[in-house]
Amino acid sequence: MFKKMFIPLVLCCMSPMAQADDIFSTPTKAQFDVPEIGRGIGLLDQQKERMIGEKVFRQVQHQMPTIQDPWLEDQLLSVFSHILSQTQLGQPIALVVIDDPQINAFAVPGGLFALNTGLVLSARNMDEVAGVMAHEIAHVTQRHYSRSQEAFKGQGLLALAGILVGAALATQADGDVGGAIMMGTQAALLDKQLSYSRNQEREADRIGMQYMYSAGYSPHSMADFFEVMNRATSRLSYLPDFWFTHPLTSQRMSEARLRADQLAQKKSTLNTGLNADFEILKWYSAVLSKQATEQQLKVLVAQKKMAGMLALAKYYLLQSNEAEAQKMLQLVKVQGEHPLNALLQTDLYLSKNQIDEAYQSIISAQRIAPENRAFSYKLAEVLLRQQKIQDVQILVQKFLQKNPRDVAGWRLMQQAANLDTASPVRTINVLRYRAEAEYWSGEEKNAIKSLLHAQRLAKDNASLSAKIDARLTVMQDEYKLKI
Repeated sequence: MFKKMFIPLVLCCMSPMAQADDIFSTPTKAQFDVPEIGRGIGLLDQQKERMIGEKVFRQVQHQMPTIQDPWLEDQLLSVFSHILSQTQLGQPIALVVIDDPQINAFAVPGGLFALNTGLVLSARNMDEVAGVMAHEIAHVTQRHYSRSQEAFKGQGLLALAGILVGAALATQADGDVGGAIMMGTQAALLDKQLSYSRNQEREADRIGMQYMYSAGYSPHSMADFFEVMNRATSRLSYLPDFWFTHPLTSQRMSEARLRADQLAQKKSTLNTGLNADFEILKWYSAVLSKQATEQQLKVLVAQKKMAGMLALAKYYLLQSNEAEAQKMLQLVKVQGEHPLNALLQTDLYLSKNQIDEAYQSIISAQRIAPENRAFSYKLAEVLLRQQKIQDVQILVQKFLQKNPRDVAGWRLMQQAANLDTASPVRTINVLRYRAEAEYWSGEEKNAIKSLLHAQRLAKDNASLSAKIDARLTVMQDEYKLKI
């Protein structure tokens, strides 16, 4: 269906996170007995793990091909957050979507979770994606790395984070070079004794299945996706070295199936309207990651599939083929409304410099769902073109207050500041917001340079200087953490 995919699976663990804010549902007590291993962690350890998790987030943003699409990011984050609400964990650092065809997901200490587009494209429904997420969350709640070895003390945790990022990067390499990197990574892992034990894997399967079941997903989907991964791996001429950190044995697969059979039946989304929504997400992801062809999408359109129409509209927009994109969006309207339709139609109007039409296209959707980040950021793009600077700042700041690692938000703030020619601190603000966008994109040195420049310009403004000085100190201290 899609272009060829590869399978080096990296399923690692992340750690208990800081208290959730209101972008998540309030955590509810799980309806099953799960040992609360993570409650024993101290505040200083939590803070250190979070700092390291943020460091890895910046490294991933800088070194790996991430997809920056608010709608796709938030669709996946909503599933992840729903599962997370079944635990005592709080807000994650981020859920990062990596543009890579391999079936792969990983998490690191501090609360960073990442998944490849290849995982989404290989799944048949959202329940299967949820099963992978739940497995990872279970590794976190049970603190498997911390329980396995003492290397978390001192700089051991930071070393671990470096190994994980290195391993994830290695999976993108080709041929003998990639294999050599992977073997070196595996040797390092074995030397540090960081491989999950089979018992820990089974525990993550068991508890993860309970989490996904409590969140309303079909537990059979975890077993189903195990079989998908097993079949895909059997077609490879080698087993990726990192695979051995999460051994997928026949015993694990059979136990997962048996355990799912013992739980009360929950209907999978495979044959429901919810799966139609997943198909839209799946084909949209395929277009963003260049894993779908125009011909494949035309076949879906001929079958009157909304997923094909929306994905082909996005495909044509990326090709700057405005006329064909509009045809697809008209077909979507015949079938019904979808949030992507408003977003894509707004993009189309913006590409044609039809600013008033773009505003009318997005404003209703944003007013109905002001908490929707994709709608709000698309509206912010339109407001920038209308020179409504303060409106942009008010709109974007509420999202940055909840998530200061939001690169897209900081870029919008930078653009707004640049347009604010009447402000006496215009250049300073441009540099401040640019520094944040650079910092969370992993360009730490450039971010510090931008803030140093802002610091020099703000020397006669006591209030602004104090803010810049405080932020600069934090950036410089965190930059010293080397992975």
